[in-house]
Amino acid sequence: IKMADRLGKVPLSEKRLMDVKLGELPAWAATRDFTPNGILAAIRRGHDRFQNKYINVRKGGIGGVAMILAGYVILSYVWEYDHIKHDRWRKYH
Repeated sequence: IKMADRLGKVPLSEKRLMDVKLGELPAWAATRDFTPNGILAAIRRGHDRFQNKYINVRKGGIGGVAMILAGYVILSYVWEYDHIKHDRWRKYH
């Protein structure tokens, strides 16, 4: 742990989103990199964290795979909602 972490003087740009107070949120968001490369790097970091937490574990369970499957089911439902909604109101007689 860095000395700044122990003293609570972490620069705003190095704080995680969960550690940012509500009043600091606009200033924290202004320090983020919203270029295409910055967004791609953030997605890559998130993917790596997910892989290391749920997939690349010594005693793996079904949690990570189930989470991906549940996300796929929810996303496909959202994409097909208009079609499903119209099927609800059709009469088949």
